[in-house]
Amino acid sequence: MADYTSNWEGKIENSKTFNFTVSIEDLQSENAVFKISNNKSIINQPFKINTERYIKIPISENLSFIGDLSKNGNEINGFIKSGLLLYHIKLTKSATNSFIGTWNILMVDELKSQNFYLSVENGLDDDYQAYPILADDRFTGTWCTNFQKENDIISFVDFKTGLQFKGKLLQNEIQLSILLEEHLLTQLDLKESKTDWEIGGFKTDNKTSILELTEMENLISNDSLPNTHSVIISKKGKTIYENYFDGYNSKIPHDMRSASKIISSAIVGIAKDKSLFNNVDQSIFDFLPKEYQIYKDSLKSKIDIKSLLTMSSGLDAVDFGIKRKSLASEDNYQPTQDWTKTILQTPMINEPNTHANYGSANPYLLGVAMDSTVSEPLELFMDKNLFQKLGISNYIIQTDMTGRPYFGGGMYLTPRDMMKFGELYLNKGKSNGKQILSENWVNNSFKNYRVLENTVDKNGYGYLWWHYKYNFKGTSIKSNEARGAGGQYIFVLPKLEMVVVITSGNYRNGKTQQPELILEKYILPYIEN
Repeated sequence: MADYTSNWEGKIENSKTFNFTVSIEDLQSENAVFKISNNKSIINQPFKINTERYIKIPISENLSFIGDLSKNGNEINGFIKSGLLLYHIKLTKSATNSFIGTWNILMVDELKSQNFYLSVENGLDDDYQAYPILADDRFTGTWCTNFQKENDIISFVDFKTGLQFKGKLLQNEIQLSILLEEHLLTQLDLKESKTDWEIGGFKTDNKTSILELTEMENLISNDSLPNTHSVIISKKGKTIYENYFDGYNSKIPHDMRSASKIISSAIVGIAKDKSLFNNVDQSIFDFLPKEYQIYKDSLKSKIDIKSLLTMSSGLDAVDFGIKRKSLASEDNYQPTQDWTKTILQTPMINEPNTHANYGSANPYLLGVAMDSTVSEPLELFMDKNLFQKLGISNYIIQTDMTGRPYFGGGMYLTPRDMMKFGELYLNKGKSNGKQILSENWVNNSFKNYRVLENTVDKNGYGYLWWHYKYNFKGTSIKSNEARGAGGQYIFVLPKLEMVVVITSGNYRNGKTQQPELILEKYILPYIEN
């Protein structure tokens, strides 16, 4: 195997290899079939309609579909579960009574480059790892594990997307197959790399604007504001600027990272509005399954919904900004098999609702609570009560190890749909004249409850919303913000009746807060009050 520890490269034959058509045929008959295809049939799964309320189609251990037929019978909204991701799929009824939709497993509408790279690395002794990398870096990358070698065959799996890789070691070559379960998608002949890999560097030319932001655009184009993927600005409900960079476009869902915590907050609010729980002062142990009640004590019993929304549970769950290693930081609980157990057995460092420290374990527990509260699969509740009402269908939800939506972050929305969400809060919970979220919940979400003590700026914090102030033409203006690693931001600026969305890819260069600079120096000076 040591002879193959190197960098390899090849080419994916078709730029739409990972773009699928999904269909359900003969839904009301005994011959119902679920199909996934591209230029060939990949999945052809017969299934029977059961007495349950939802359409459930198990395909394999790691691949399944769950959906809900609309009241008018014209569409099915549901999710393909592959790996750790729930891909939302909208299937529309056709003239032949089939329900048809699309699934982009790599999240991009088409590969801009078909170059494919593989790094095979050796750790200790016979411990090897393989890292597949696409030249089209708009795909957020694989999380590969379980590297195996038997004779001249290697295999590994991307547990994020569910894609599987199998390679045959030949002389000076690796013949690599990429599969969805056991179904072959493409095969590549990889040769050892002799030159540097060419990744990214794509151009985008689709600006829509009535606002001139030339200085910002020049700085983005010459990499002075690096890895900026999109900027959208709306004022009084009208989009006044929309631009994409580095090959991104309006159709690509962007990894929101922790910016999606505010979506988690909204789902809690909708559940509260529907009286699915009494109030935010209820203990988390009112919602937890029986096996976790053993961690309840006099102090932990005070961890309530409000403390989780405001990062003030008191658990040793601090993600950054401290010298010691927090026992329930996101980096610590995510590698474990039972995230809930890992978090709840962590000691308390403060009494709940007294001190706030940013830690994703807090909203994660909210997801566990909501999953036990709603009467349907949580992802379908989210889709029906929030996303469908906002007209959002092109999105992806990351799950935890149980397949439950992860409320700590990792949802993928297009920047336009992130804008819809910001405008929902700007408009006090209304969208297109309809009240989706109560005004009371929005007002409570934007309150400043306490300071995040582990942040450099000592930001105020609401119901998973950050607080910050910016200079606007000599005055100070308040902003309520969703923030995610790498520079994913939704800014809601009530005084200006404005929402700004910026997405980025600054994950390792220390510029994760670059959107704040862009807003204050290169956007606000050009905005009329």
